[in-house]
Amino acid sequence: MRDGLQAHCRACQAEHYRRRQEAGGLTVRARVPVPRGSERCPKCAEVKPHSEWVRDKGSSDGWASHCRDCRARRHRESCFQRRCGITEAERDAMIEAQGGVCVICLSARPEHVDHCHETGRVRGVLCFSCYAALGQLKDRPAAMRRAADYVEGNSWKPTLVAPGVYQLPS
Repeated sequence: MRDGLQAHCRACQAEHYRRRQEAGGLTVRARVPVPRGSERCPKCAEVKPHSEWVRDKGSSDGWASHCRDCRARRHRESCFQRRCGITEAERDAMIEAQGGVCVICLSARPEHVDHCHETGRVRGVLCFSCYAALGQLKDRPAAMRRAADYVEGNSWKPTLVAPGVYQLPS
């Protein structure tokens, strides 16, 4: 209208919108009253205070669309899917199949999904220490064997055979 107002009240306009959506086969989420200083999370359907939300300057109200817990859960799920190609349920099944321990040290709780950088195939779930050790040795089996020999007391001392040519111990 010329005065900047609509011809119908807000409740009538909302009812008209709902009917049009339902006629097209869509559903409209029921409006839930939310107290001042709170938001309703569409994922968990809970009304939570602003202290449990993340600020988002891009949104119209200044708050994120989901609560902190749901955002963290969604980020974790998408991270597993994006990085490893598995779901959290598949990771939990792998941990269960491993007996609930790291497959290398057999003592610590596994937390990190390990995969082959060449093929992308998931190898297992490791504890942080074993996962970091594999990363530091750059997934090279020869380096890992030399490290195991070193730890067992077999020092790695190459023999000079010719200028610039060394023979490795067997």
